[in-house]
Amino acid sequence: MEPTAYAADRLSVAPMMDWTDRHCRFLHRLLTHRALLYTEMVTTGALVHGDVPRHLRFNAEEHPVALQLGGSEPADLAHCAKLGEDWGYDEINLNCGCPSERVQRGAFGACLMAEPQLVADGVKAMVDVVDVPVTVKHRIGIDKTESYAFVRDFVGTVSEAGCITFIVHARNAWLQGLSPKQNREVPPLRYELVHRLKHDFPALRFSINGGIARTEQVHQQLRLLDGVMVGREAYHNPWWLAEWDAAFFGEPARALSREDIERQMCDYMVREAAEHGTPWSNIARHMLGLRNGLPGARRWRQVWSDHRLKGEAPHAVMALAHAQPVEPALAD
Repeated sequence: MEPTAYAADRLSVAPMMDWTDRHCRFLHRLLTHRALLYTEMVTTGALVHGDVPRHLRFNAEEHPVALQLGGSEPADLAHCAKLGEDWGYDEINLNCGCPSERVQRGAFGACLMAEPQLVADGVKAMVDVVDVPVTVKHRIGIDKTESYAFVRDFVGTVSEAGCITFIVHARNAWLQGLSPKQNREVPPLRYELVHRLKHDFPALRFSINGGIARTEQVHQQLRLLDGVMVGREAYHNPWWLAEWDAAFFGEPARALSREDIERQMCDYMVREAAEHGTPWSNIARHMLGLRNGLPGARRWRQVWSDHRLKGEAPHAVMALAHAQPVEPALAD
């Protein structure tokens, strides 16, 4: 298979609240040209009643990029999906996996798995008004019910509405008693249920999410499924993304260095400050994992996290971050 035939969602970076904003996605795109990137979840209410450009603006360099929506009202989902397509997003994704209490109060996220027909109605409303793919991200179940039939029937109902791609976080979502962080760690991973979905619905596309942090794990899952979505590891260890195009898309390896990426991020910080007044610290926080495991990484992170330097130009901060620390003079 030629590399150009690989779908972008062969490997993707998960939507992560407070993390995968457009600045984070700009960094990730410098590292991988091919993987699919997702926005943070944007609620339909924020788009219907709020500042649309603030929520939907993204950098042209980010393509392919998907917009994740949170909502449950079919008419609102259709309206917002159309906005996303008009703004240039390559995919519209519906969040049926977030377990937070705030999201539950809004009657969307993981609790929607208990209402597959409502999800299907929302998907149908979106499919009817956009030409880009409409996908669904969900869990394998909710609370402590571990019935495969539950997720099988959910996928079956939603697929009949026109969704052919499902991104499955291979854990249950416990709607009571666990924080969102605990929901990413405590419910056990059950990859075999996602594999079973692919077996039972061979015409549909399935990507798996949850606990995947190494190249070999990705290869193992791609032998069985259509795609892999990586979450926290992509954020905390972004340099891993520099391997992805060669490892998973058959592209020639690129001669990249961490310093090259950091310098391009500095250029971006300057551009953002000029165009939008964005402080460089809003951008730098996303690259603090870039030098993980290298000598001097701790001091490098401290410099880029030092808000006393916020008046300095980004390239000057980079120079300071790489400067050798001055040893204190020894007393006579």
